[in-house]
Amino acid sequence: MPKQVLIIDDEENIREMTRLALEAAGYGVGEAASGLEAFAVIGADDAWDAVLLDQKMPGMVGTEVLRRLKVMLPKAPVIMMTAYASVDLAVEAMKLGASDFVRKPMTPEILRNAVAAALAKTTEHHPTHADQTEEESKQITLNGFTIVRATASVRVLPHSPNERSFIVRAPDGREQEVTVEIASEAIAAVERVTTDLPLGDSFWTEQAEQFLNDFLWNDGNAPATGRLILKGVEREALQTAVRKVATK
Repeated sequence: MPKQVLIIDDEENIREMTRLALEAAGYGVGEAASGLEAFAVIGADDAWDAVLLDQKMPGMVGTEVLRRLKVMLPKAPVIMMTAYASVDLAVEAMKLGASDFVRKPMTPEILRNAVAAALAKTTEHHPTHADQTEEESKQITLNGFTIVRATASVRVLPHSPNERSFIVRAPDGREQEVTVEIASEAIAAVERVTTDLPLGDSFWTEQAEQFLNDFLWNDGNAPATGRLILKGVEREALQTAVRKVATK
């Protein structure tokens, strides 16, 4: 029997595109236009293997629906969909139990990769909030890609203090090392507000990880060269740098 995927999205054209993409890959597909409609569908039939859930919907937004879904379908991976890119939102969704986050508009390939990766994870293990390790809880999956190595264990290369290396796992399970180089422009921007954050500080590791997250989100692929260059930091990052120094 084919795996059953439930699509929850208030836009009919998105549901149709998603349904066609998944049916072409051999999945069985159901649809709901809202959280309340989805709850009614699940109440009548809880044999769903995965859920694709839109974030921005009238009534209950996706994260509110997600809370209920994890009770009604505790073993089914939930993949969030949104046109509003925000890694903070992705982190919130992961904490609530989402297994992946894809950005609209998504290609059929990204969609199918995300569903296949989510189903593969459930085949390996059915984690609960109670048995997640701290490192697992830090992992964020975007467009099917996961940064495997948590911030705390990222390598800071002694000979290259302005580089951070991460391991990224692709939807097909292959792993690739990605190095983020912190460019002199980014360093200078921070030094204009404080000179008390050396390159070995965790602030720079967090900025590199955020930059890699944004790349995976927006590009939909890991960088082919295995290298990225962080050329600038946002205003919020500068404010974070000042607060960090002030609390030392």
